[in-house]
Amino acid sequence: MPRSFAFAILMATALLPNTLAAAGKKAPDLSVSFHLQAEPGDRQAFKQLTAGKEVLFRKSAEISTKDIVAFRPFPADDGNSYGIVFQLNKLASNRLRNMSTAQQDKLLLAVVNGQVRDAVLIDKPVNDGLIVIWKWVSLAEVKLADQHVPRIGEDPKAWKKRIKKK
Repeated sequence: MPRSFAFAILMATALLPNTLAAAGKKAPDLSVSFHLQAEPGDRQAFKQLTAGKEVLFRKSAEISTKDIVAFRPFPADDGNSYGIVFQLNKLASNRLRNMSTAQQDKLLLAVVNGQVRDAVLIDKPVNDGLIVIWKWVSLAEVKLADQHVPRIGEDPKAWKKRIKKK
């Protein structure tokens, strides 16, 4: 057997256990972000067609996945998709309250795994630490969220047991 072939087999054998150990252990990443409407001329912004017109949104997210501690899905009004209520940690809840107080009449764009899902008009301060995507979330994305955070009101220990069974 040529030396290079033997080396290749040795390397494959060494890497195989790591590959097998990783299989099924970690859920695919979930990315959720909420972007505030930007001002004209803002260099750190992107354009998005929203409600039939191009609107600028800040590239940096106001709220992101790391801020989410729990969620609850619900059937969307369109009958084909889901909405999700996200419960935020204390720091993000304060940020949402301050932002929703100061930025009324602006839009907040929801993005899940790089895909725009919904935009809402900020019409009043949000004091409960909950932020909502009202529609266009897929069942696959709900299942993915289930692997990353517990449902609202679910005991974290019960959640960990539930995801281990899957």
